[in-house]
Amino acid sequence: MTKAARLAWLISVVAIAGASGMLAFLLSISTTAQRGFLERHYVWLFWVNVAVATALIIVIGVAGARLALRVKRGRFGSRLLLKLAGIFAFVGVVPGVLIYTVSYQFVNRSIESLFDQRLASALEAGLALGQDTLDNARSELSARTRSAAERWEDSALAPLALERLRDQLSARSVALLGGNGQVLLAAGGDADGIPDRPTSTMLSQARANGVVSRLEGLEDEQQAALGEARIRAIALLPSSALQLTNSDRYLMVVRNISGKVVSNALNVQAANQEYLQRSLLRDGLRRMYLGTLTLVLILAVFAALLLAVALSNQLVQPLLLLAEGMREVATGDLKAKPVFRSRDELGGLTRSFADMTQQLADARAQVDQSVTQLESARTHLQTILDNLTAGVLVFGADQRIESVNPGATRILRLPLSAYVGRGLEELEPLEAFAKSIWQRFELQSPESGEREHWQDSFELQLNDQTTLTLLVRGAALPHDARLVVFDDISEVVSAQRSAAWSEVARRLAHEIKNPLTPIQLSAERLQFKLESKLEGTDQAMLVRSVSTIVNQVQAMKQLVNEFRDYARLPAAKLAPLDVNELVTEVLTLYAEAQEAGRLVADLTLASPLILGDAPQLRQVIHNLVQNALDAVSERPDGRVTVRTQKALSELGELRALRLVITDNGPGFAEKVLNRAFEPYVTTKAKGTGLGLAVVKKIADEHGARIRLINLHPAGDADQAPIGAQVSLSFSKLATAPSLAPDAPRPA
Repeated sequence: MTKAARLAWLISVVAIAGASGMLAFLLSISTTAQRGFLERHYVWLFWVNVAVATALIIVIGVAGARLALRVKRGRFGSRLLLKLAGIFAFVGVVPGVLIYTVSYQFVNRSIESLFDQRLASALEAGLALGQDTLDNARSELSARTRSAAERWEDSALAPLALERLRDQLSARSVALLGGNGQVLLAAGGDADGIPDRPTSTMLSQARANGVVSRLEGLEDEQQAALGEARIRAIALLPSSALQLTNSDRYLMVVRNISGKVVSNALNVQAANQEYLQRSLLRDGLRRMYLGTLTLVLILAVFAALLLAVALSNQLVQPLLLLAEGMREVATGDLKAKPVFRSRDELGGLTRSFADMTQQLADARAQVDQSVTQLESARTHLQTILDNLTAGVLVFGADQRIESVNPGATRILRLPLSAYVGRGLEELEPLEAFAKSIWQRFELQSPESGEREHWQDSFELQLNDQTTLTLLVRGAALPHDARLVVFDDISEVVSAQRSAAWSEVARRLAHEIKNPLTPIQLSAERLQFKLESKLEGTDQAMLVRSVSTIVNQVQAMKQLVNEFRDYARLPAAKLAPLDVNELVTEVLTLYAEAQEAGRLVADLTLASPLILGDAPQLRQVIHNLVQNALDAVSERPDGRVTVRTQKALSELGELRALRLVITDNGPGFAEKVLNRAFEPYVTTKAKGTGLGLAVVKKIADEHGARIRLINLHPAGDADQAPIGAQVSLSFSKLATAPSLAPDAPRPA
């Protein structure tokens, strides 16, 4: 229950307690003898009841409006709350209305019977009876007093006459009064034996009328009930009875009235007065009692509604907790859920739901941990695949590409990532390759009885100039997926060819070198012995034949020497050397080409020293320069440039020294460019194809990177080349001199 609901509940309870207390107070004072208070203040009491009833009606209306709003908004449990409120209200209202109806009729009839006309007549008759009784007693005493006054004789026996008259009249006291009311002679009286003097008014009335009587002591009801009520009668004595004086004399008789008669008369009088007052306030009393009954009905309805709200909250609260928890679970929120603190089944249900949610949270945590580990492993695997030099292709059951790593794109030189979700055969250069792969997978099917993994090599013709040798491995994955891993082994094959040719060259040099010198010497000896003995054509034929033998032997020796150099290249002895000095030294052998402007040196100043073998690098420079000059030999404007330059990193640090040889010849043929460093690959008519192979071996010995490219106009590779460039990058530096600006050094 929220704070607002608790506050409303507290206000309601206080209102019920206050209204119930007010009702109890009204009922208590209405049944007591102090009815004058209720009757005097019935107006404001009535409006107090109306105010309390109005407050309760407002509270009930607000509660009903809030309940209707909850139902309209579709809040969970509002319909159940409405149903319970209706049931309890029905249970409380129906009996209350029934009781209210009966009480209403009872109050009306009671009030009407209370003010019945017969009761009013009886009260008036009783009041008249009492009044007549007292009047008769007064009249009788007045007559007897007057008769006694007329018979009075003034004599010395007057005191005895007063006593005798007192006994005759059963009076309290009998007195003879003077003209001004003073007591001259008395019989009986108060405690001091002297009766109290009458008023001058009574004396005047007695003088005028001859006799006067009056009821006394009825003003105080308590004294009248104790016997203090009396009748006083005063009669004027006739003048004939006065012998000793001529002033007026009076005879006063005081008789007590019975206390019971006085009490009954007073009660009848009080009842009559009360009846008259209530008859005047009859409508007000009816409204007050009916208002009280209405308040009781409202209290009953209000209590029923509050009870309905309280009980329905007790029932709906755990259901609301469950509903809110289910809603949070549906949105993925598995935090700890509140529990309804009770020992009944609903409380147990909320505890079970909280336990279930906690188990789900633990399971999710484990799943998240597993997913995190899986993602970490996947990221790790993806990182490995992205940095793997081999190409990786994953195919689905429908033979469509599902995953490609950068290595596959780099090796095949095709945008394979753009073909994810498509077949490999849709790439025209790879159509035959795809068919070969699926044929190998069919051979490895379970029906064939062979293994699920296979390995094979393929020659892949990407275009007219590029041919790749691929080592391909295939494997079957779950759900009919296929994995293909391949690597470009063109360089490995080239290395194998180089190793094979090295072995061939070694054996061939060993077998051929030994007989060449005897053959040359024998041919020269034959010429020396026979040239003087022959004449004419025979002598010319001998000279020509011997010359041919010697030339061929020299060619064979050169071939054997190249074989020897390629097969038995000595290990490089690295030492600090200046590449610029080494280039200058080699270029002195090509002075004619320099003088003709066909060979130009562009050497950087303050070049760093590298670690290298001078004889081997001299051979490299000589070979590359000679190849470049041979490439431009047929061009009148042929030009070869030899330059050195520094290779800097992004931070401006010296990274390597680069030797670049550029010519403006026809460039390398495309079919030769990819296999230029393999032995016996050449386009020269008289070349052996071992020059660049030896250069590659020497570069590898020095840890240098060699690169061959064709130069195209405006960088457009689709146009014919306008030259070639060979670059050697030496990363093994002996010193790191200051980075001075590059400037040409004179050769």
